[in-house]
Amino acid sequence: MKMIIVIIKDHDADKLTQAFTASNFRVTRVASTGGFMRSGVVTMLLGVEDEQVDEAIQIVRNSLPPLASNEKRATLFVVPVQRFEQV
Repeated sequence: MKMIIVIIKDHDADKLTQAFTASNFRVTRVASTGGFMRSGVVTMLLGVEDEQVDEAIQIVRNSLPPLASNEKRATLFVVPVQRFEQV
């Protein structure tokens, strides 16, 4: 199992959340701040099986195409999960 952490600008969050849920991914959104001028960003957390990682990353790529300014629209981290429980 993996945890995917996606950091995006807040104005892209709704579109990406809808894309994840339409593909049956469960996502948790956390409002946060950071970057230049403390602009609003959203951190998304997804717990996925190893074989779903590429699909989730492709959803990000498809939902947030590159800007003309060549500015990156998302930062992703994929980290291993040693233990997962729902209580």
